[in-house]
Formats: sequence, structure tokens, C-alpha cells
Amino acid sequence: MNKKHGLYALFAAIAIQLTLGVAYIWSVFQTGIANRLFDGNNAKANLTFSLLLATLTIGSVIGGKLAVKYSTRIVVFTGGIILSIGFFLASFVTDSYPWLLWITYGTMGGIGMGFTYSTTIACAQKWYPHKKGLVTGIIVSALGFGGVIFTPIVEILIKTFGEAGAKGEIVGGEPKTFMVLSGVFLCVCTLGSLFLKNPPDGFFTANAASAAAAKPAIEYSPSQMLKSIKFYLLTGAFLLACMGGLMMIGFAKPIAVAKGLESTAIIGVLAISMFNSIGRLLWGIISDKLGRKNTIIILLSGTAILALFVNLATSFWIYILIALIGFFYGGLLSNFPSLTADLFGAKHMSTNYGFVLLGFGAGAIISSQIAGYFRDAAIESGNIDSMFPAFVIASCCAAAAILLMLILKAIRKRERGI
Repeated sequence: MNKKHGLYALFAAIAIQLTLGVAYIWSVFQTGIANRLFDGNNAKANLTFSLLLATLTIGSVIGGKLAVKYSTRIVVFTGGIILSIGFFLASFVTDSYPWLLWITYGTMGGIGMGFTYSTTIACAQKWYPHKKGLVTGIIVSALGFGGVIFTPIVEILIKTFGEAGAKGEIVGGEPKTFMVLSGVFLCVCTLGSLFLKNPPDGFFTANAASAAAAKPAIEYSPSQMLKSIKFYLLTGAFLLACMGGLMMIGFAKPIAVAKGLESTAIIGVLAISMFNSIGRLLWGIISDKLGRKNTIIILLSGTAILALFVNLATSFWIYILIALIGFFYGGLLSNFPSLTADLFGAKHMSTNYGFVLLGFGAGAIISSQIAGYFRDAAIESGNIDSMFPAFVIASCCAAAAILLMLILKAIRKRERGI
């Protein structure tokens, strides 16, 4: 085995993460699904997206454990099958049993994504332990860029498969679009899995200096990590950090429409997807220089400030704000897996990061219900500013996450005797 296998694994991980980027274009589906299946209830519709993210965390824990017992290749292959079946079944959900969308798209889709998400990140990190921030940034930026690629594709599919509604708008194209995406997941995830393989033990002994520099003093097993206060600080910070980004991801298009930009509202989805991707790559590189914790504190500060401007942004300024929120959110998503490896080691990274992702999953459910509640209030009042309290809450959560990160920094300094 040579380093070419590392490149194969990296490119396969990038291809798989690109397809997983579909998770970040939910706002394209939001209004149509809310009206078709949930009688216009935005909170119930957005719960589908939240369940996908929440069960992604569960799938990551399970997938990580299975990857250790079997192999990354088998786990990712299985995840692609589960994800594909979930979206395929979602295409048959009707308004008679709308909750089935929570099971198919939400739960099955999330578990399938979880099997593939953290395992591909962990595999690539093991091949490039001395460039953890860069490699993680590249991989997770692919997930964000997948949103850029799939947004116009999904828009076209929805319009192609839809029918003219009472007001002349195109409606009802989501089910067949889910079916097409099912086929994409099946092909890319299963074929990509064939190129994923962890390096053998001792593969980097020839480069011992860089490996030693990248390796923490202790490799934590999952049970050891769960006994550490650092885990709870990190997971709590992740829960609070993701609020603003997730709220905007779920409602970027509806917010743009409500601000009078209906004809160009898709720009909102493209903006948050593209800058989410750029942020993941750029902040991953920056974190190798500034340090993971310092970078996360900067990102949280930006998120806390930007969230307070959502109701003030008008016209095309809302797209700039959406892009910036996506830029900072993307940075958070690339730095938390790297920080997990820094704190607890690479050996059990896929499982350990799965546990840390539980915070993200809880944040996804909480943020969706908060944003959905205030979005419905905005619809009822006819004023999008009624949704502003949701982003005030997100701003306060980001500020609280900064406090947790500062405590984590203090603990790490004490451990190192600084």
C-alpha cells in the first residue's frame, strides 16, 4: 500500500460528501412540503430536516463503532443503501400519513448520512494526520459545495415533475425529485466506498516527526471521552454554535420571499450553500495556524453579531447576510471534527466525533422548532420581522458557546502546565 491509496480515499470522500450536500438545501423543499403534507405548518415540515440532522449524529456513533469492528468501506456502503432507500420511500409519502416523511427522509436519511459522514472524515484524517485542518476543511467543504451543485438541479427537477397550482405556481414536484436523489445516493456512495481504506498501523513511521506533532498525548476511547469534562464542554458548545446557521439554512428561501425577493429567492439557498462550502475550507486552513479553539471563538463571535441583523437587512443585502452566516457556520462545521481529533485522538475519531455530533443533532431539533414557531408567527402577522426573536435566541446561544470554549481553553492550558 502507498500514498496513492490516501489520495483515492480523499477523492472518494469528497465525492460522497458532495452528494450529502443535499441535506443543506432543505429550504428548497420547505414551502412545498409544508403546504402539500403538513397543511402549511412550517414547524412540522422543518422537523423533517431537523430529524435528518439529529439522526445523522446517531448514525455517526453507530457507524463509527461498526467501522472499527468491520471496515470503513462496509459502513459507507451500507450507509449509502440506507440513505437511498430512505429517500426512495419518502417519494411515496402522502398527506394522509405525513409523519412517514419523518421516518423515511428524516430518520432513515439521517442514519444513512451518519454512516457515511464521520467515517469518511476520519479515514482521510488518518492518511494526513499532520494536515488535519486542511484535509477536514477540504472534505466538509465538499459537503457545502454539494448544496451549490444540487440547488439548481433540484429546482429544475421540482419544476419538471410538478404541476400548475391554483395560482399558476408549480407544485407537487418534490416526491419524484426524492426518487432521483435516491438513485444518486445509491450510485455515488456505494461506488465511492470501494476506494475507502484506512492506512495500516505504522504507515507513517517514516514521517515520525509530523505524525508525533499531530498525535495527542492520549488516545481516548469513547468510554474515556465520555468521562471527560472536555467532551461535555465541546458538545455543549456545538449544540449552541449551530443555531444561527441551521435556522438560516432551513429558511433562507422563505425569508428572501417574505422580503419581496420571490423572483430571485433561490439566490439565498445558493449563497448559504456556496459560502458554507468556502467557509469550511478557508477556516479549516486558518485553524491550522490560529488553533482550533481560537478559530471557533472568532466564528462564534461573528455568528452572534450577524444574527442580530436579520430583520434589518433589506433588498439584496439579505443575500449578503445569508452568505456571511453560511460562511461562519461552515467554519464551525470544519473545526469541530478537527478539534475533536485534537482533544481525543484519531484512533477512535469516527465514534468519538459521532458522540460530539449529538450536540449538533440536539441543536438541529431545538433550532428548527424555534425557527418554525416564529416563521409561522410571521406568516400569521404578515410581517417577516416576527421571525426576528428566533435569531436573537441564536445570537445569545453563540455567546454562551464562546463562554464554554473559553472554559475549555483554560482546562487545556492547565493540562499542559501553561
